[in-house]
Amino acid sequence: MRAADVFAFCLGGLRGHRSRSLMLLLAVGIGVIAVNLLTGLGEGARTFVLGEFSVLGRNTLIVLPGRKETTGGMPPITGLAPRDLSVQDAEAIARLPGIRRVAPLQAGQMEVVVGNRNREAFTMGTTHEFFAIRQLDVAQGQPLPAMEMGRAESVCVIGGKLKRELFGDRQALGEWLRAGDRRFRVVGVLGERGESLGMDFGEMLIIPLANAQALFNREGLFRVFAEVRGPAFVESGKRQILATIKERHEGKEDITVISQDSMLAAFDDILAALTLAVAGIAAISLLVAGILIMNVTWIAVSQRTAEIGLLKAIGATAGQVRLLFLGEAALLALSGALAGLLLGEALLWLGRQAWGLPLHAPLWARVSAVLLALFTALLFAWLPASRAARLEPVVALRPAGAR
Repeated sequence: MRAADVFAFCLGGLRGHRSRSLMLLLAVGIGVIAVNLLTGLGEGARTFVLGEFSVLGRNTLIVLPGRKETTGGMPPITGLAPRDLSVQDAEAIARLPGIRRVAPLQAGQMEVVVGNRNREAFTMGTTHEFFAIRQLDVAQGQPLPAMEMGRAESVCVIGGKLKRELFGDRQALGEWLRAGDRRFRVVGVLGERGESLGMDFGEMLIIPLANAQALFNREGLFRVFAEVRGPAFVESGKRQILATIKERHEGKEDITVISQDSMLAAFDDILAALTLAVAGIAAISLLVAGILIMNVTWIAVSQRTAEIGLLKAIGATAGQVRLLFLGEAALLALSGALAGLLLGEALLWLGRQAWGLPLHAPLWARVSAVLLALFTALLFAWLPASRAARLEPVVALRPAGAR
């Protein structure tokens, strides 16, 4: 039996039972769409998060108050410290030989008022160096002026969204706003950047560190950003910072120093595992489709015993009969898988256009979905196909009531 004859026979069998074939195509297609969509969402989330952390730069260390031992897991984002980080600690870090620049940080929510307009804004107290470390562009005016960390000055930089909400279409540079019980003169407006690491710089008010400490009535720092002189200084910079703060805090190692690489590695592991998990959950639907194919193939064998007997009577072998039914299952699986793959890619494309997220199913997920659909179809169709192959021509050609 030629390959063309096998294909024509399989195609004819599918055309002869169109409603059944469409049902199986739908079952396989849904399974492949689920794998494609969920892995695309997982991979998109992973790419987005890693891209967000990459803005810190590979040479940036983050010093957090609080100590938590880690063994390769996610570094702590917050912690309870027996002693707060202070401005003097940040100044000591800035004097270390491997450190290029340091930006201490104090942050909180504050009501900002201009005339009869007011709104809550995320207010950040920091220094001039923060703009370089976080790669912030100032679209109008200038960043905070360079000054000592403990010096207060009534100047601020605001985000583009905050500027539009407080000042509308009029010029903001040189104008005054009130945050809490203090007034600040706007010296700069940030360029459009959107959210980064959960912070929307477009809605942010940035003021000198000393002013923020007075507004929030807090001396302790939220965290300290430290930029080392190059990738080769990252590990030595960590050790120097830990040793310096330990000495200043009476021998207590009560801070955590993390780098971009450690955060990226932790998030990469977590999100990769999550992507595999959701892909596995979605793959269960392909197993359900395989069971459906097996049930339908059993029915097809019982309905086509006469056809099977005729094929055997004219010389078809058991292997050829088995191949015919397995071919039908494989053709169904491949057609449904390819249709599901195309539809899944179309939905991911729509998601990219609508939300601007990097939603791309990885190649291994697309290939695995198609192969798994084919494998489950052949696996579950094997038993009924083998039953068809074992039928004797004489028995198969008898009328149904005579068997």
